[in-house]
Amino acid sequence: ISRFAVHARKAWLKGLSPKENRNIPPLDYDLVMQMKGLFPALHLSVNGGITSLEQAQYFLEAGLDGVMIGRAAYHQPSDILALADHAIFGEAQTCDPVQIVHQMLPYIEAHMIGGGKLNQITRHMLGLFATKPGTRAWRRVLSERGHIGGPELVLEALSHVEQAQAA
Repeated sequence: ISRFAVHARKAWLKGLSPKENRNIPPLDYDLVMQMKGLFPALHLSVNGGITSLEQAQYFLEAGLDGVMIGRAAYHQPSDILALADHAIFGEAQTCDPVQIVHQMLPYIEAHMIGGGKLNQITRHMLGLFATKPGTRAWRRVLSERGHIGGPELVLEALSHVEQAQAA
């Protein structure tokens, strides 16, 4: 084993629910940095409480080999995932959420042909337009009808976003 992801938050096994364990125990990033100092050849990634690309960049510049962002990337993908390659690796192109939707359509079709349901995919796409005009309509269409729709429903939801952004 040559790779480890270390969660910087201690888990308290008694007295806290899993949800409380994600927020209450303190983060100990210094411990993760000490581990990297003790085992420099080990590929070490930090996890826990990281909510921005600036924080991720800090840990990479401090010598860690990877950073797990987690919930922040899930809830704000256009603020984090769309810009990550540019901010961290200097890639010129960023991801456009509208392009991502179109790139997902063949995957959605294949998933549904295999017996899957649309909402099994779209529930992970609900935050794609977070903080953008039309996001409420995007979420509403996919949430209310995602269990019965197909790729055409995703395009309908996208049309609400595009209309709101054009206004």
